[in-house]
Amino acid sequence: MKYERFEQLPVWKAGIELARQVYAMTKSGAFRRQRSLRDQLERAAVSVSNNIAEGFERGTTQELLTFLYIARGSAGEVRSMLWLLETLPDFADRKSEIPDLKSLAEGASRQLRAWADSLQDSSIKGQRYLSEKTRRADQARRERERFLEELRQAQEANIQKPHGARSEGT
Repeated sequence: MKYERFEQLPVWKAGIELARQVYAMTKSGAFRRQRSLRDQLERAAVSVSNNIAEGFERGTTQELLTFLYIARGSAGEVRSMLWLLETLPDFADRKSEIPDLKSLAEGASRQLRAWADSLQDSSIKGQRYLSEKTRRADQARRERERFLEELRQAQEANIQKPHGARSEGT
């Protein structure tokens, strides 16, 4: 599936859900007394989806990759802070929420890694570099690859027929 907007991306949606749940957790309790910790955790959580969006909108594969890695770093920062929260007595009442948040952050991080890995060897430079000429060349390349695959399959099918086998009607 080709995504036209970052809002369609499953990983962006995962980032939004992570931020939503972090905000729900930080709105009360010990977070009222720990403003800097709350602010840092919220900023890191929001950074995941924001960096995905910014990278997607930049128009080049290289810039997208850069922002995917920044988003992944932010997901790691959220996980690190959640590990810390588990050890602090002031946040004992949040211990049941923390594993789910860590799992959300890990899931986003895995998706980001997989996407980044798939882009690493891509010959596509990005939307910013597409012109009518490059679109036609890309379409011709895809059609050539489809034709060659069909040819390969036909040759394999032909090789598998026993010699001397006659097709029906001959």
